[in-house]
Amino acid sequence: QVQLVESGGGLVQAGGSLRLSCAASGSIARLSAMGWYRQAPGKQRELVAVISSTGSTNIADSVKGRFTISGDNAKKTVYLLMGSLKPEDTAVYYCKARASVFRLPGEADYWGQGTQVTVSS
Repeated sequence: QVQLVESGGGLVQAGGSLRLSCAASGSIARLSAMGWYRQAPGKQRELVAVISSTGSTNIADSVKGRFTISGDNAKKTVYLLMGSLKPEDTAVYYCKARASVFRLPGEADYWGQGTQVTVSS
């Protein structure tokens, strides 16, 4: 019903930057929010940043001031610009969308397959 395609992960040195993109497609009636979560080995998945369709954002304290989330409603795409990267930012980054789809009631959360971000020291 909703497909999320992530891109932009990779290997970067500490202090470097990366930009992640996530594009949503499918039978989307309304996309209320999109965001990024991450999961490091042996740790729980955690919120990185979320942006609503109105542009309000919620950014984790651990990345505040270093990461910026933005969205393009027309393209149904969310971006995460990551700067001043640290080795502890190494994780699989997952895109999530909260959306309603045609012919189904209510909203649901949809996840991408994840993209690896590795920051070397």
